[in-house]
Amino acid sequence: MALIKCDFFSEVLTISTSMTVILPEETSTQIGLKNNRNEGKIPTLYLLHGFSDDHTIWTRRTSIERYAAEYGIAVVMPQVDHSFYADMEYGKKYWTFISEELPRIARSFFPLSSNREDNFVAGLSMGGYGAFKWALRKPQDFAAAASLSGVLDIANHVNSVQQEENPVNAALFHVYGDSSLKNTEEDLFYLIRQLRKTGESIPKLFQACGTEDFLWEDNKKFHQYAEEMDLPLAHTFTKGTHEWGYWDEKIQEVLAWLPIRSR
Repeated sequence: MALIKCDFFSEVLTISTSMTVILPEETSTQIGLKNNRNEGKIPTLYLLHGFSDDHTIWTRRTSIERYAAEYGIAVVMPQVDHSFYADMEYGKKYWTFISEELPRIARSFFPLSSNREDNFVAGLSMGGYGAFKWALRKPQDFAAAASLSGVLDIANHVNSVQQEENPVNAALFHVYGDSSLKNTEEDLFYLIRQLRKTGESIPKLFQACGTEDFLWEDNKKFHQYAEEMDLPLAHTFTKGTHEWGYWDEKIQEVLAWLPIRSR
Protein backbone atom coordinates (compact mmCIF):
# COMPACT_ATOMS: atom_id res chain seq x y z
CA MET A 1 0.00 0.00 0.00
CA ALA A 2 1.03 3.57 -0.61
CA LEU A 3 0.27 6.09 2.15
CA ILE A 4 0.07 9.66 0.94
CA LYS A 5 -0.48 12.95 2.74
CA CYS A 6 -1.96 15.23 0.12
CA ASP A 7 -1.99 19.00 0.69
CA PHE A 8 -4.06 20.94 -1.83
CA PHE A 9 -6.07 24.12 -2.30
CA SER A 10 -9.86 24.05 -2.02
CA GLU A 11 -11.79 26.59 -4.06
CA VAL A 12 -14.89 25.90 -1.94
CA LEU A 13 -13.12 26.41 1.40
CA THR A 14 -10.86 29.16 -0.03
CA ILE A 15 -7.95 27.69 1.90
CA SER A 16 -5.30 25.01 1.64
CA THR A 17 -6.36 21.78 3.29
CA SER A 18 -5.26 18.13 3.51
CA MET A 19 -6.36 14.56 3.01
CA THR A 20 -4.64 11.29 3.82
CA VAL A 21 -4.93 8.70 1.05
CA ILE A 22 -4.19 4.98 1.00
CA LEU A 23 -3.67 3.44 -2.45
CA PRO A 24 -3.43 -0.28 -3.21
CA GLU A 25 -0.16 -1.60 -4.61
CA GLU A 26 0.49 -5.01 -6.14
CA THR A 27 3.55 -6.54 -4.45
CA SER A 28 5.01 -10.03 -4.32
CA THR A 29 8.00 -9.72 -1.97
CA GLN A 30 6.62 -7.58 0.85
CA ILE A 31 6.74 -9.45 4.13
CA GLY A 32 3.73 -9.59 6.45
CA LEU A 33 1.20 -7.85 4.20
CA LYS A 34 -1.17 -9.24 1.61
CA ASN A 35 -1.60 -6.68 -1.16
CA ASN A 36 -4.14 -6.74 -3.97
CA ARG A 37 -4.31 -4.29 -6.86
CA ASN A 38 -6.68 -4.95 -9.74
CA GLU A 39 -6.44 -3.40 -13.17
CA GLY A 40 -8.43 -0.28 -13.97
CA LYS A 41 -9.88 2.44 -11.78
CA ILE A 42 -9.70 1.78 -8.05
CA PRO A 43 -12.74 1.25 -5.77
CA THR A 44 -12.75 3.93 -3.08
CA LEU A 45 -13.79 4.23 0.57
CA TYR A 46 -14.21 7.79 1.86
CA LEU A 47 -13.42 7.41 5.56
CA LEU A 48 -14.56 10.27 7.80
CA HIS A 49 -13.15 11.42 11.14
CA GLY A 50 -14.89 12.38 14.37
CA PHE A 51 -15.40 15.69 16.20
CA SER A 52 -12.04 15.86 17.99
CA ASP A 53 -9.95 14.38 15.16
CA ASP A 54 -8.44 15.16 11.75
CA HIS A 55 -7.51 13.44 8.49
CA THR A 56 -4.60 11.54 10.09
CA ILE A 57 -6.52 9.89 12.90
CA TRP A 58 -7.59 6.65 11.22
CA THR A 59 -3.99 5.80 10.30
CA ARG A 60 -2.75 6.76 13.79
CA ARG A 61 -5.34 4.86 15.84
CA THR A 62 -6.11 1.82 13.66
CA SER A 63 -4.38 -0.48 11.17
CA ILE A 64 -6.60 0.71 8.30
CA GLU A 65 -3.69 0.62 5.84
CA ARG A 66 -3.08 -3.07 6.58
CA TYR A 67 -6.79 -3.93 6.62
CA ALA A 68 -7.49 -2.26 3.27
CA ALA A 69 -4.55 -3.93 1.51
CA GLU A 70 -6.21 -7.27 0.86
CA TYR A 71 -9.33 -5.66 -0.61
CA GLY A 72 -7.54 -3.63 -3.28
CA ILE A 73 -9.43 -0.52 -2.23
CA ALA A 74 -8.30 3.09 -1.94
CA VAL A 75 -9.14 4.99 1.26
CA VAL A 76 -9.58 8.78 1.17
CA MET A 77 -9.60 10.53 4.55
CA PRO A 78 -10.36 14.29 4.38
CA GLN A 79 -10.00 17.06 6.96
CA VAL A 80 -13.27 18.81 7.92
CA ASP A 81 -12.64 20.42 11.34
CA HIS A 82 -15.73 20.57 13.65
CA SER A 83 -18.08 21.05 10.73
CA PHE A 84 -20.39 18.03 11.09
CA TYR A 85 -19.96 17.80 7.31
CA ALA A 86 -22.24 20.80 6.88
CA ASP A 87 -22.16 24.16 5.13
CA MET A 88 -21.59 26.04 8.37
CA GLU A 89 -23.76 28.95 9.46
CA TYR A 90 -20.68 30.82 10.66
CA GLY A 91 -17.83 29.10 8.88
CA LYS A 92 -16.86 27.24 5.77
CA LYS A 93 -18.92 25.17 3.32
CA TYR A 94 -17.76 21.72 4.29
CA TRP A 95 -20.83 19.93 2.90
CA THR A 96 -20.20 21.36 -0.55
CA PHE A 97 -16.50 20.58 -0.16
CA ILE A 98 -16.99 16.97 0.91
CA SER A 99 -19.84 16.03 -1.40
CA GLU A 100 -18.82 17.86 -4.59
CA GLU A 101 -15.25 19.15 -4.63
CA LEU A 102 -13.37 16.42 -2.74
CA PRO A 103 -14.30 13.48 -5.02
CA ARG A 104 -13.50 15.54 -8.11
CA ILE A 105 -10.11 16.59 -6.78
CA ALA A 106 -9.23 13.12 -5.49
CA ARG A 107 -10.08 11.58 -8.87
CA SER A 108 -7.98 14.19 -10.66
CA PHE A 109 -4.93 13.24 -8.55
CA PHE A 110 -5.41 9.46 -8.31
CA PRO A 111 -6.90 6.69 -10.55
CA LEU A 112 -10.11 6.34 -8.54
CA SER A 113 -13.35 4.94 -9.96
CA SER A 114 -16.31 7.29 -10.34
CA ASN A 115 -18.81 4.42 -10.71
CA ARG A 116 -21.46 4.28 -8.00
CA GLU A 117 -20.86 0.55 -7.44
CA ASP A 118 -17.18 1.25 -6.65
CA ASN A 119 -17.72 4.04 -4.10
CA PHE A 120 -18.38 3.73 -0.38
CA VAL A 121 -18.39 6.01 2.66
CA ALA A 122 -17.90 5.29 6.37
CA GLY A 123 -17.01 7.17 9.52
CA LEU A 124 -17.07 7.27 13.30
CA SER A 125 -19.08 9.49 15.67
CA MET A 126 -19.45 12.84 13.85
CA GLY A 127 -18.10 11.01 10.81
CA GLY A 128 -20.64 8.20 11.19
CA TYR A 129 -23.35 10.81 10.94
CA GLY A 130 -21.53 12.40 8.01
CA ALA A 131 -21.30 9.08 6.18
CA PHE A 132 -25.03 8.38 6.44
CA LYS A 133 -25.91 11.99 5.58
CA TRP A 134 -23.71 11.88 2.47
CA ALA A 135 -25.16 8.54 1.35
CA LEU A 136 -28.79 9.57 2.00
CA ARG A 137 -28.49 13.01 0.42
CA LYS A 138 -26.51 11.73 -2.57
CA PRO A 139 -27.62 8.09 -2.88
CA GLN A 140 -26.60 8.04 -6.54
CA ASP A 141 -22.94 8.40 -5.49
CA PHE A 142 -22.52 5.34 -3.26
CA ALA A 143 -23.14 1.61 -3.23
CA ALA A 144 -22.84 1.40 0.57
CA ALA A 145 -22.31 3.47 3.73
CA ALA A 146 -21.34 2.59 7.29
CA SER A 147 -21.70 4.43 10.60
CA LEU A 148 -19.64 3.51 13.66
CA SER A 149 -20.99 5.06 16.89
CA GLY A 150 -22.62 7.78 14.80
CA VAL A 151 -24.43 10.90 16.01
CA LEU A 152 -27.51 9.67 14.17
CA ASP A 153 -30.25 11.71 15.87
CA ILE A 154 -28.61 15.05 15.09
CA ALA A 155 -31.65 17.26 15.81
CA ASN A 156 -32.04 15.89 19.33
CA HIS A 157 -28.27 15.83 19.90
CA VAL A 158 -27.79 19.49 18.98
CA ASN A 159 -30.82 20.53 21.01
CA SER A 160 -29.52 18.75 24.13
CA VAL A 161 -25.99 20.11 23.75
CA GLN A 162 -27.34 23.66 23.31
CA GLN A 163 -28.61 23.51 26.88
CA GLU A 164 -25.03 23.26 28.20
CA GLU A 165 -22.11 25.68 28.38
CA ASN A 166 -19.13 23.83 26.93
CA PRO A 167 -16.75 23.90 23.92
CA VAL A 168 -18.95 21.47 21.98
CA ASN A 169 -21.91 23.84 22.27
CA ALA A 170 -19.79 26.74 20.99
CA ALA A 171 -18.57 24.68 18.03
CA LEU A 172 -22.09 23.53 17.15
CA PHE A 173 -23.32 27.13 17.23
CA HIS A 174 -20.77 27.97 14.52
CA VAL A 175 -22.09 25.04 12.46
CA TYR A 176 -25.85 25.48 12.87
CA GLY A 177 -26.47 28.78 14.63
CA ASP A 178 -29.80 28.70 16.48
CA SER A 179 -31.57 26.71 13.76
CA SER A 180 -33.70 23.67 14.51
CA LEU A 181 -32.47 20.71 12.44
CA LYS A 182 -35.62 18.64 12.65
CA ASN A 183 -37.14 17.97 9.20
CA THR A 184 -34.21 19.51 7.35
CA GLU A 185 -31.60 17.92 5.08
CA GLU A 186 -29.32 17.63 8.13
CA ASP A 187 -31.85 15.25 9.75
CA LEU A 188 -31.29 11.58 8.80
CA PHE A 189 -34.86 10.64 9.72
CA TYR A 190 -36.18 13.28 7.33
CA LEU A 191 -33.84 12.10 4.57
CA ILE A 192 -35.11 8.54 4.90
CA ARG A 193 -38.71 9.71 4.62
CA GLN A 194 -37.92 11.74 1.51
CA LEU A 195 -36.15 8.83 -0.18
CA ARG A 196 -39.05 6.52 0.61
CA LYS A 197 -41.41 9.03 -1.02
CA THR A 198 -39.36 9.29 -4.21
CA GLY A 199 -38.59 5.59 -4.40
CA GLU A 200 -34.95 6.33 -5.18
CA SER A 201 -32.50 3.47 -4.66
CA ILE A 202 -30.85 3.68 -1.23
CA PRO A 203 -27.25 2.51 -0.69
CA LYS A 204 -26.67 -0.50 1.51
CA LEU A 205 -26.26 0.68 5.11
CA PHE A 206 -24.24 -0.75 8.02
CA GLN A 207 -24.61 0.50 11.59
CA ALA A 208 -22.47 -0.35 14.62
CA CYS A 209 -22.56 1.04 18.14
CA GLY A 210 -21.44 -0.21 21.54
CA THR A 211 -24.22 -0.74 24.07
CA GLU A 212 -22.26 1.27 26.68
CA ASP A 213 -21.63 4.17 24.29
CA PHE A 214 -23.14 7.56 25.23
CA LEU A 215 -24.65 7.58 21.72
CA TRP A 216 -26.32 4.18 22.14
CA GLU A 217 -29.83 5.61 22.58
CA ASP A 218 -29.43 7.67 19.37
CA ASN A 219 -28.33 4.57 17.51
CA LYS A 220 -31.09 2.41 18.91
CA LYS A 221 -33.68 5.03 17.88
CA PHE A 222 -32.26 5.18 14.35
CA HIS A 223 -32.28 1.40 14.01
CA GLN A 224 -35.89 1.18 15.17
CA TYR A 225 -36.91 3.88 12.71
CA ALA A 226 -35.09 2.12 9.87
CA GLU A 227 -37.05 -1.04 10.67
CA GLU A 228 -40.33 0.90 10.68
CA MET A 229 -39.45 2.35 7.26
CA ASP A 230 -38.40 -1.07 5.92
CA LEU A 231 -34.91 0.26 5.28
CA PRO A 232 -32.21 -2.37 4.57
CA LEU A 233 -29.77 -1.91 7.45
CA ALA A 234 -27.12 -4.37 8.54
CA HIS A 235 -26.15 -3.80 12.16
CA THR A 236 -24.01 -4.99 15.03
CA PHE A 237 -24.70 -3.89 18.60
CA THR A 238 -22.19 -5.41 20.99
CA LYS A 239 -20.63 -4.38 24.28
CA GLY A 240 -18.41 -1.36 23.79
CA THR A 241 -17.86 2.33 24.45
CA HIS A 242 -16.79 5.37 22.41
CA GLU A 243 -13.16 4.38 21.89
CA TRP A 244 -10.61 3.29 19.30
CA GLY A 245 -10.35 -0.36 20.27
CA TYR A 246 -14.01 -0.73 19.29
CA TRP A 247 -13.63 1.22 16.02
CA ASP A 248 -10.46 -0.66 15.04
CA GLU A 249 -12.44 -3.90 15.34
CA LYS A 250 -15.55 -2.63 13.55
CA ILE A 251 -13.79 -1.06 10.56
CA GLN A 252 -12.54 -4.55 9.74
CA GLU A 253 -16.16 -5.76 9.73
CA VAL A 254 -17.11 -2.85 7.49
CA LEU A 255 -14.41 -3.70 4.94
CA ALA A 256 -15.50 -7.34 4.88
CA TRP A 257 -19.14 -6.24 4.42
CA LEU A 258 -18.59 -3.75 1.59
CA PRO A 259 -19.81 -5.01 -1.80
CA ILE A 260 -16.45 -4.56 -3.50
CA ARG A 261 -16.65 -5.95 -7.02
CA SER A 262 -14.22 -8.63 -8.17
CA ARG A 263 -12.18 -7.59 -11.21
